[in-house]
Amino acid sequence: MGVLSSLYTGVSGLSAQGEALGVIGDNIANANTVGFKASRAEFQDIISKSLKGILGGNQIGRGVKIGAVNPILTQGNVDATEKATDLAISGDGYYIVRGSDGESFTRDGSFHFDKEGYLVTNDNQRVQGFEADEAGTVINKIGDIKFPRALIPARGTTKVKLELNLDSRVSQDPTTVKTFDPKNPYDTSNYSTGVEIYDSQGNKHLMTMFFNKTADRTWDFRGMVDGKEVVGGVDEGLSEVCKGKLTFTVDGKLDTEELQASTFNFKGGALQNQQIKIDFGDSITTDKGKGLDGTKQYGKDSDMIAWNQDGSAAGTITNLSFNDEGVLTALYSNGTTKDLAQISLAKFENPEALFKVGNNRLKEARDSGAPAVGKPNRAGRGKIFAKSLERSTVDLALEFVNLIQNQRGFQANAKTITTTDELLAEVINLKR
Repeated sequence: MGVLSSLYTGVSGLSAQGEALGVIGDNIANANTVGFKASRAEFQDIISKSLKGILGGNQIGRGVKIGAVNPILTQGNVDATEKATDLAISGDGYYIVRGSDGESFTRDGSFHFDKEGYLVTNDNQRVQGFEADEAGTVINKIGDIKFPRALIPARGTTKVKLELNLDSRVSQDPTTVKTFDPKNPYDTSNYSTGVEIYDSQGNKHLMTMFFNKTADRTWDFRGMVDGKEVVGGVDEGLSEVCKGKLTFTVDGKLDTEELQASTFNFKGGALQNQQIKIDFGDSITTDKGKGLDGTKQYGKDSDMIAWNQDGSAAGTITNLSFNDEGVLTALYSNGTTKDLAQISLAKFENPEALFKVGNNRLKEARDSGAPAVGKPNRAGRGKIFAKSLERSTVDLALEFVNLIQNQRGFQANAKTITTTDELLAEVINLKR
């Protein structure tokens, strides 16, 4: 009987509209959930009867059903925060996290470090990223992101690079020429400057460099440290630890650099005969360079332009921060910085098909495709914003409009049922 079938049509409408109200309610409930994507219920009609069979046309529908509930994967607002471990993705991609239930994915970047030093989510899933080697270079190996709590070891200096100008106007008159005297180095040299170096145990030493012009375009240099700091050094004054010669071209460029002696034997159990290269720049003959980078000899006052060395004392982590490439960098108490890891992102061909497992996490599903894992801001993956969070994409005004619309749909289907009930009552009354 057609009247009876309209009852079931109305019931299908009540069921579908009720489920749609559930989707809207879930959206509203998650309006402040970090990284949440609003979903939409999509309806499909139900065909039950065709009056002309396979000839087509004249079909009677039998109601409605929920065909799909799909997330609307738009970009949420990225809001700045003050927490160093807050991260937001702008663009495609998901953070990869791992826990007791295996690998899952999330857009929620409200991370923190747990007591063991692992970067984790709020439900203690460990965030995955590209690891760094001992030198701080990020390599193509994925694992848990963790920072070391122990001291980083001291590193003895192996190279000192100096960029100076040595005054070409220094006279070579025999009556004014200076002959170097290690007991009175400051008064018997044409120029002096100090640099810091480290022994193998990370102890810092001040090495003073003394320069004497011995001929046109030729200079001798000597490195001296406090005699009490080196094996066999003098008790009072400075002891020589290195000696060499520099020559320049007629236009003031560095031609040759020669280290003639090196005796870096520091006390306290440090490495003896420590090898430290004194590099004055891109010398033409010695380094087969162009003489443009580094020390020069021009007609202006001798001066130190820049210097650096590669040694350091032992240090502990004093600060951690992410940059906009998702690289975690540690600042140590000895002033050095080191990259520890880089956040990895997974991209899916069909991210709408990912399976929700709660706690802002999703799992790979058959229809989502396999994750393509890589670094942020590469191959279509989104960019990372440090000290930021991606807010929910729920538009409350739109959700309330949808709520009203589905409420009216629910009421209209209920009216279909009550009207059908009245018609059935008339049928029953025919017997009277």
